[in-house]
Amino acid sequence: MRQLLVFLIVFTFCSACQESASKQPSITTAHRNLPQLDANNYNVAFLIMDGTFNTEFTAPFDIFQHTRYRKNIKAMNTFTVANTLEPVTTFEGVRVLPDFDYTKDSLPHIDILVVPSAEHHLDTDLEDTRLLDFVKKVSEKATYVTSHCDGAFVLAKAGLLNEVTSTTFPSDIEKYRTMFPQLKVKDSVLFVHDGKYITSAGGAKSFEAALYLCETLYGKEIARSLAKGLVIDWDLDQVPHITPL
Repeated sequence: MRQLLVFLIVFTFCSACQESASKQPSITTAHRNLPQLDANNYNVAFLIMDGTFNTEFTAPFDIFQHTRYRKNIKAMNTFTVANTLEPVTTFEGVRVLPDFDYTKDSLPHIDILVVPSAEHHLDTDLEDTRLLDFVKKVSEKATYVTSHCDGAFVLAKAGLLNEVTSTTFPSDIEKYRTMFPQLKVKDSVLFVHDGKYITSAGGAKSFEAALYLCETLYGKEIARSLAKGLVIDWDLDQVPHITPL
């Protein structure tokens, strides 16, 4: 009898826990703390997914987010977009909560799209039609579209780089040329700016490509100020790059 009573108590407790858990709102229906977007700023979206590499995401994010602390410029609103609102896990294991789900949400206008490299940008990600369609749609109205490391493969697969010169991660240059023989590809440079597209070698050099865009938008002094705030020596003339405009 005593054993039966214990069983009933445990069963009732577990059932209550399961019912309570089932009533918990999912992340897609719960109240979301959306990022504050200043209407007078540039909207900068970072496309993230499982397998995104930390540096290609965080380097430009750091540079662009710090524009908020500079006076008398049109600063940047920085936010993340993904194909989910669930946490995505970077290649190095950091979990990031996306701000917007590009497959469901009504997104703000995107002035600058940043495509960091991700683990499967050379294979399965290039078969993701929703991803490619999103990148193409944003590119139509964006002022700049930037990639870091193998993010260039996504832009190339979406057909965005056919008329411009581009680059990618140094050791993937030959694969890039093989997969997209129609492209004009440059190596031995840290980044290439052609039209609205800026493609970079990635890694820690993602900082340089981001600083270059800031210098393009705000001038040398602001770019140097942003670099100084992150203890980076910045002199565009010393950075191997191509701007075939």
